[in-house]
Amino acid sequence: MWLGLHRPHYVCHCAIFNFQSLLTVILLLICTCAYIGSLVPSLLDGNKTGLFAVFWKCARIGERKRPYVAVRCIVMAFSILFMQ
Repeated sequence: MWLGLHRPHYVCHCAIFNFQSLLTVILLLICTCAYIGSLVPSLLDGNKTGLFAVFWKCARIGERKRPYVAVRCIVMAFSILFMQ
């Protein structure tokens, strides 16, 4: 019975509450959108406004900041593999 006396025993390990996981999700979103945008440009170029504009913007970031995104992917992979 829950009377506010005890805390639940579960812990949410969502990407929202873990900063490194949130950065990983954002970085993967940028890389995925840039890759899809290079394969099928018409898929993202038609959605410059509205909800799907987030994917178009992520694709533009991935295309314009390609060296920085690549270095960040390598650093993130190294930190996930060897630092945790």
